[in-house]
Amino acid sequence: MQTTAPSLKRRHHDAPDTTEAFTRLRSLPTSPEHDALREDIVAAWLPMARRLAGKYRNRGAEIEDLYQVAAMGLVKAVDRYDVARGAFEAFAVPTICGELKRHFRDCLWSIHVPRRVQELRNTIRVGRNELLAGQAGEPSTDQLAAHCGLTMDEVRDGLEAIDSFRSLSLNAKNSAGGREDGQEMSLADRLGTVEPGFDTVVDREAVRHALKALPQREAAILYMRFFQDKAQTQIGAELGLSQMHICRLLARTCTQIRDQVQAAIRTAA
Repeated sequence: MQTTAPSLKRRHHDAPDTTEAFTRLRSLPTSPEHDALREDIVAAWLPMARRLAGKYRNRGAEIEDLYQVAAMGLVKAVDRYDVARGAFEAFAVPTICGELKRHFRDCLWSIHVPRRVQELRNTIRVGRNELLAGQAGEPSTDQLAAHCGLTMDEVRDGLEAIDSFRSLSLNAKNSAGGREDGQEMSLADRLGTVEPGFDTVVDREAVRHALKALPQREAAILYMRFFQDKAQTQIGAELGLSQMHICRLLARTCTQIRDQVQAAIRTAA
């Protein structure tokens, strides 16, 4: 006959006495009774898990997501806990906090940031708040370095990471960017575009010397074909040559120019 789970007596609001329940849980085989007792233990410790999650609020994550992560950490702690290790709370707190920190490290950054830089960010954030509590005005980089025991380069990396936790949408309004036609400009409105004419300038400069060195006839054929957009038959009629001859001259001249440009590039490199 299935027995009921032992009662879970609370000592205070988020630290229940579950020693007896854990001892009973470890003696049970996998069964509905085992699963029910496991769920009771998790439910009893959920207030503590939510309290730990609340310490990480206002850091860029939704509080409900943090509650879920903390609950997952609690389940892992329940499954791994051995009564012989001592108080469950001492085992569960690092497990839950580790899950919360891992969530911030692996799931919330818009781009991959090395763990070292993430840790610098956290150190500097805490140090900055401590300095702000005791002085007026923003602490300097020198003050942060001295207070946190970091180098200037480490402080700069950490400060940059503080502003890089979330990427900003290109559609976000840029209040400092002025207005256009009465509308507040977005970040995308202030981005530059690639000027296609730059590539044309580079290409023209690359072939300029090779074109100047062409014989008059080949230069005339290229001009009529690519600048006047004449057909090969029209060019042949003007120069008294066949269309096939014009085709061969065009191919040979273009190959010659390309080889000269590539040779010049290799020499410059």
